[in-house]
Amino acid sequence: MSTADEARNTAAFNRFHDAVNAGDVASLARAIDEFVLPDAQIRTPLPIDATGPEKLKQVWWMLFSIYPDLHVAVDDLIAAGDKIVVRNTVTGTQQGEFMGTPPTGRSVTYHEIFIFRFVDGRVAETWGVVDVLAQMRQIGALSD
Repeated sequence: MSTADEARNTAAFNRFHDAVNAGDVASLARAIDEFVLPDAQIRTPLPIDATGPEKLKQVWWMLFSIYPDLHVAVDDLIAAGDKIVVRNTVTGTQQGEFMGTPPTGRSVTYHEIFIFRFVDGRVAETWGVVDVLAQMRQIGALSD
């Protein structure tokens, strides 16, 4: 994969990331349609029956219903070949139910790592690890 392809993939990721932080779910849905291939494999274990872009749309709708002020800060971004790896810090205030815990109004900060594999400038496959335990502790659902 060329440096130009890595730059194209990074630019696509940055457009998606900007859409996430804009907080507009409709605009984010359009960005997902542009950013993600229709048959993309979303390999993060999630309790969602949808696939591809529809799965990601449901994930983001769910996240924004829990944390309406959600913000994702990219701490590290590594582009290598057809993949981008990002390490993020996510912040938000729990205003919706999360894993059976009613809204608490508490602020959370958690970390995640995602790998995106690109084909022709669009996401073909993702893997992710999200620190759900940190979220559960911070909203008071689990004790330290």
